[in-house]
Amino acid sequence: MSQSAQGTAPATVDGVGVRTVCTSVLVAALTAVVAVTIRIGGSEAHPRHLLYWYAAAWVLFAAAVWAVRKVPVRAAVVLVLAGSAALSLAALSGPPRTSSDMYRYAWDGRVQAAGISPYAHPPAAPELAGLRDRWLFPPGPDCPAPDLRAVGADCTRINRPAVNTIYPPVAEGWFLAVHALSPDGARHKPTQIAGALLTVGTTAALLLVLRRRGDPRRAALWAWCPAVSFAAVNDAHIDTLGVLLTVLALGTSVLPRRGALLGAAIAVKLLPAVVLPGALARRSPRDAARVLVPAVLVIALAYLPYILTSGFGVLGYLPGYLQEEGYESGSVRRFALLRLFLPDGVAAPVAVALIALTALYVMRRGDPDRPWSGALLVTGTALLLTSPSYYWYALLVIALVALDGRWEWLAVPLAGTVLYIGNAMALPSELLQPWSYGIAAGVVVAGTLLRARVDRGQLDRAAPGRAVTVSIL
Repeated sequence: MSQSAQGTAPATVDGVGVRTVCTSVLVAALTAVVAVTIRIGGSEAHPRHLLYWYAAAWVLFAAAVWAVRKVPVRAAVVLVLAGSAALSLAALSGPPRTSSDMYRYAWDGRVQAAGISPYAHPPAAPELAGLRDRWLFPPGPDCPAPDLRAVGADCTRINRPAVNTIYPPVAEGWFLAVHALSPDGARHKPTQIAGALLTVGTTAALLLVLRRRGDPRRAALWAWCPAVSFAAVNDAHIDTLGVLLTVLALGTSVLPRRGALLGAAIAVKLLPAVVLPGALARRSPRDAARVLVPAVLVIALAYLPYILTSGFGVLGYLPGYLQEEGYESGSVRRFALLRLFLPDGVAAPVAVALIALTALYVMRRGDPDRPWSGALLVTGTALLLTSPSYYWYALLVIALVALDGRWEWLAVPLAGTVLYIGNAMALPSELLQPWSYGIAAGVVVAGTLLRARVDRGQLDRAAPGRAVTVSIL
């Protein structure tokens, strides 16, 4: 080999590219930080130290994602999958730290296994007293918040024990399946393992889609994101099942299959409905029907067995939840950005109108070959305007960012994380909420403008008639 050829060869360490080694080290450090966070980094009851550990995890995540851009694709795919598995194992190293939702999942699965509709009674109902055990219902009378709530003379780990379940039927089917496959006395671990499987499965789905229609290295934006490790695995939020189904839906070009998968995703948790405008972008009425009809049929069929046993009780606590969580116009806990400029009474209608206009724009002007692009715009806009404090709502945004590459939208789950921990620390939400989501909105706008400027510059420098490929990772 000539000296000049040697000079252009990539630097290696024992035959492994330096960039690959650096990325591996960063992912390993990120995994260690996640493990330490789960073990000693705080919890919903003791949240103060979480901010430091979460910040360290996000910094390492950003560095690892930046480094993987230059790693050869084949090596990067291995790193993405291995990192996803390693981070999931790290997140499994302790009980749920910042959410009690999984205890409701376990309870709903147990109730269904006993032949009772999960929508029929709340956990505190005397009709279900025979299903209680010391894990979910430890003895009272002392029930320290936020870990335990009082239920008569006992306590429970289940939040809102006096109200019916809120989860749609495909989620309930998942809870039943996890319960059926769990050994006796397994407690929280099977639900967490199920979350880990969904997380790694979503990573694999992203890699499959991006190998055909993008850069598979972008799957790292989901696989290594700290919010995924904490929310999807350690807290095992059911949103991850909806994310997986949504990725599979947007990744297929068979419209009826896309509609069926989106219907299943919506029947896990209602939020995936906001990706429909992206899935329908610039579709003819006939093609739109080929998506919508299967979606509606899947939702109807999923609800049917529960409607036959519980009637319209299948709505569960959803109406009360929406009121409690501040989506009505009189609340000061939602629509924080709009409330900076508008009276409380009109903030909610204006938010709905802006989301609807965004959806209409995507349907008329979106790219049908990249349905996730329009889906990201609508979903991210909806979360910015509603500004929820539950950062796991943005798991869907993270997956869409991985598909589309517009990293600036990761500011949305980061804002939700800051707000959630800040609320647990009793920081003033009336200041923290608009600041966190306001900064996120600014990052999105700045990233969009920077991307447009870079794209224009590359187009201006391109030779006439020559296609230009723009990296968006």
